[in-house]
Amino acid sequence: MIGYSTYAFFWRHSDRMPEPLSLRGALEQTRAAGVELFQICDYAPLDGFTDAQLRETRAVADDLGMVLELGTKGIAPEHLARFLDTAGVLGASLLRSMVYAPASRPSLPEAEAWLREALPAFEAAGVTLALETYEQIHSRDLVALVEQIGSDALGICLDPANCVANLEHPLDVIARCAPYTRNLHVKDFAFSRRDGWVGFTYSGAEMGTGRLDYDALIAAVRPEARGINRVVEHWLPWQGSAEETARVEARWTERSLNYMKEKDHG
Repeated sequence: MIGYSTYAFFWRHSDRMPEPLSLRGALEQTRAAGVELFQICDYAPLDGFTDAQLRETRAVADDLGMVLELGTKGIAPEHLARFLDTAGVLGASLLRSMVYAPASRPSLPEAEAWLREALPAFEAAGVTLALETYEQIHSRDLVALVEQIGSDALGICLDPANCVANLEHPLDVIARCAPYTRNLHVKDFAFSRRDGWVGFTYSGAEMGTGRLDYDALIAAVRPEARGINRVVEHWLPWQGSAEETARVEARWTERSLNYMKEKDHG
């Protein structure tokens, strides 16, 4: 299934907009595009939601005929337990997280111990914890962590763009992580020369115009055959004004959806 993430609405959600888009608004726009999956990922206002607001969000998704996934950062057992409870209220069967959080950087042995403590509750609830690939932990270490624990409730959220900053080639990350992947974050990316040709900027690109080898990603992961959802994200730089940024973000989101659909149909 193809889905949208709050990262596909990153700027439209932000307080740089005259009228930031609500979560309900993003859900409604997602469903209007014919998309039935939405991943609420690193969405700061969610931390302040009451149980009633969470239930209301679930009701909106149910009324729209949509499936929800959830995303956070960090693997401290108490943090994962709280988000597992939130996933239960939202009806989400997948929680994406990262080994490190802004205030929490466990060693690899600590990370393994924390995950072993947290995962029995995920197994009992039928919720998958998908740890994302990114530059702060080498993909070899992430794969080793998943292998060592060996839980059916633990896998990888594969986003090859993130690991370039750690000098990992995207194709190497794809090949290494594909067998353990349980969720895909799909965004294109590119290098461009800075003004005066002094260095490079590594940033997002409109789908199909950058360095993401989407065909190789799909061939390695086989998401349709394995029931793995593909979630649209962006690294869109600010476009100079709220109006232009919102317009380009909406265009990139539509382009990503159409690109993946076209690829699906050959």
